[in-house]
Amino acid sequence: MLKQQQKELAEKIRGLEKELAVFDTTAKDKIKVVSVTPAFPDTFYHYIEIQAKVEGDQDVVLSAETAGNVTSVLVKSGDKVTKGQVLATIDDRIIRQNMSEVESQLELARTMYKRQKNLWDQQIGSEIQYLNAKTQKESLEKRMSTVREQWELTRIKSPINGTVDDVRIKEGQTLSPGIPAFRVVNLSELKVRGEIADSYISSVKHGNEVIIFFPDEKKEIKSKLDYSGLAINPLNRTFNVEVRLEPKDGIFHPNQVAVMKIADYTAPNVFVVPVEAVQKSTEGEFVYVATLEKSMYVARRKIVTSGKIYNGLTEITDGLKEGDKVITTGFQNVVEGDIIRI
Repeated sequence: MLKQQQKELAEKIRGLEKELAVFDTTAKDKIKVVSVTPAFPDTFYHYIEIQAKVEGDQDVVLSAETAGNVTSVLVKSGDKVTKGQVLATIDDRIIRQNMSEVESQLELARTMYKRQKNLWDQQIGSEIQYLNAKTQKESLEKRMSTVREQWELTRIKSPINGTVDDVRIKEGQTLSPGIPAFRVVNLSELKVRGEIADSYISSVKHGNEVIIFFPDEKKEIKSKLDYSGLAINPLNRTFNVEVRLEPKDGIFHPNQVAVMKIADYTAPNVFVVPVEAVQKSTEGEFVYVATLEKSMYVARRKIVTSGKIYNGLTEITDGLKEGDKVITTGFQNVVEGDIIRI
């Protein structure tokens, strides 16, 4: 009973001392100067940051499909090319000779077949003669098709519309299948691609908010995930994510470095405060708020519940109401009940 009375008297004395302090010029140094941030509902984002790079859906390195000497290089770096355009040719003399021989044989076989068919239609001659002529013609037609395909292999063609980025061969050079000859890119279809640890596969989905920063250009764009991989790479336990770049985003280049910030957690209508403003006591987490009492601001504790933290900010899921003046600067020097000046 006596302890309760002592506590009540102590609180009354502190209250009177605060009121007197306003008028007591010798006590002005006891008033703490702070800064406050009004609490208003906001959306809190938590991001995962990963290294990424620009890639092209249409970024291809071309090589020869047959061995031989390069007889001509028809483009140079920077040239615009279309799908199917011939970029270089490989020596085709032997194939053209074969093609000429087969063409002569095929012409004769077609003539023989036509005559045998006319005779067979008139019930003249044997069926064996007709079938032999037909078989010979069809066999040579297939052979001609094969030779033409072999001849096509002596042409290195662009499989896409784009720009020649690199020419790696020259006339007279001997090529073998697999040796890089050209690189063709289409800068109108680029994407930013990165890899994320598999622990985030349940929180990173198609459509998540993304901020992409390009260090070389000091440029930042906002977008959404266009693709989030479903399979985990067993070698490094990661999955792929991609964001397509639009022409309005600017000009970018394959293999350009980027930093992807992917929102793996979003909380609308919460209060957001600097993480250092949230303190801990035996009662739990709390912040100091500036409360107007009898024409003066007083520091009061408010028990709060915090959530996730990102970039020096934390979400407050419970304990604050709209308009609360949270002390965000100078809170280290105040205690419950201190008179403060904002």
